[in-house]
Amino acid sequence: MDAKIRYELEFPINSSPQLLYQYISNPSGLQEWFADKVNSRGEFFTFIWNDTEEYARLASKKSGEKVKFKWVDNDKKDTEFYFELRILEDEITKDVSLMVVDFAIQEEMQEAKLLWENQVSDLKHVIGSN
Repeated sequence: MDAKIRYELEFPINSSPQLLYQYISNPSGLQEWFADKVNSRGEFFTFIWNDTEEYARLASKKSGEKVKFKWVDNDKKDTEFYFELRILEDEITKDVSLMVVDFAIQEEMQEAKLLWENQVSDLKHVIGSN
């Protein structure tokens, strides 16, 4: 099996950190841009795209700053992979950006990055940050 490689992407977003956090930290916000449908039961989230369901556990969150979802297997056991959404705010300019940390195998890296670009483009559209 090919090893997955960690990568980071940063997207400037014209939004307040507080508003942006609403779209990355709860099911209804995530459902508007990240997945077709998002359900949660406690710390466990189900992300649905078309007919595909993926399961993750909210591993950590810091209000207004970041969320980290750890992918879990069918028995709800953590896998070694996760994705993290981190809000960065420049102290001087107050510019806000979204840092995405994710994993992909080398052969799918470009496709994975393109997918995030498309999803974050949807996010910007939803919050009026185009």
